[in-house]
Amino acid sequence: MDLAFSEDDLAFREEVRAFVVEKLPEDIADSVRRGRAIGKPDIQRWQRILFDQGWAAPGWPVEYGGTGWNATQRYIFDEVMAEFDTPETIPFGLLMVGPLIYSFGNDAQKARFLPKILTGEEWWCQGYSEPGSGSDLASLQTKAVLEGDSYIVNGTKTWNSSAHIADWVFCLVRTSNEGKEQEGISFLLIDMTTPGIDPKPIISIDGAHHLNMTYYTDVKVPVENRIGEENKGWTYAKFLLGHERTSISEVGLSKQRLRRLKVIAAEERSHGESLIEDPAFAGKVAAAEVRLTSHEYLNLRFLAEEAAGRPIGPEASLLKIRGTEIRQELTELTIEALGYYSAPFEMEQLSDRWNEPAIGPDYAAPQMPQFLFSRAATIYGGSNEIQRNIIAKMVLGL
Repeated sequence: MDLAFSEDDLAFREEVRAFVVEKLPEDIADSVRRGRAIGKPDIQRWQRILFDQGWAAPGWPVEYGGTGWNATQRYIFDEVMAEFDTPETIPFGLLMVGPLIYSFGNDAQKARFLPKILTGEEWWCQGYSEPGSGSDLASLQTKAVLEGDSYIVNGTKTWNSSAHIADWVFCLVRTSNEGKEQEGISFLLIDMTTPGIDPKPIISIDGAHHLNMTYYTDVKVPVENRIGEENKGWTYAKFLLGHERTSISEVGLSKQRLRRLKVIAAEERSHGESLIEDPAFAGKVAAAEVRLTSHEYLNLRFLAEEAAGRPIGPEASLLKIRGTEIRQELTELTIEALGYYSAPFEMEQLSDRWNEPAIGPDYAAPQMPQFLFSRAATIYGGSNEIQRNIIAKMVLGL
């Protein structure tokens, strides 16, 4: 793999930078820089700007609204987005269910769902985990019984990010109890406004409402909203999880966090000098940067493989493990750099409702919530312990 950018690559990077400088609304960029909460309307506003430019889905095929960019261009695009503090891509539509629909959906499903995913008009969430069925996802018990031309769905899903504001959910349901657990699962697309769906908030350790416990009571879902064959949903779920674990790799966002860590360490003092000049702390930052660079090259290698027509398989677990561990390491170092300024935090400091003086430097307020929520990174998307088992079995043959 050639690690040097070509002249065309460098020209492309300048094109993307010029676009972001011109089109990214300053209020959105300021909110991202300050760690303030970014609401659904602002993320949709930015997604519409990308759509109008033709850049809504860098990884999608051209025939479905993608850009046709190669792996290097996609990498450069992600880097520039993080460099200029654009909102983080919400993965459920663009990075997860969208690719699944254009890969396994029928023509009617593609025509119905893909355009509104591209524009950001419809927001998606994921209905996989259940109480008692997290890492052992195949044991899920939410049932879907076929009655005429509809499924009647009953059960409970948990850890549903954004379910309280999502328009649609892609959901794994049990349609058969015969054979292996994996053989009786189907994949449904469900309108979140359907009667019988009741999301209840789960407040996470950072004090925010990202997550939900969602109850399904006699929810009627048209059979036309099933992806692929009945009882073959596990196949589609594995495809989608590969996309999720690749996106959780978060190379661009980790590089953004590393830059912010260095800025904070340059501002904070240790024995009369900036913390970044302290050899012990600078060594920790350098070690984290080396690990991130190594992870970045692994990610680039996988992108090149995918671009060459060799889809990523269980190796995607490597990206998930390393990416989430690096994310946690960087947030830990940021908290260490802030010292006691990281301890007092109120979630309202990150909203328009806060009218009190800042507690410590302006950059301190969002760091503790980010550190706390990053504790979940090695669990969601399939816990890292399970990912290591997948690598041992599927890659190493142990």
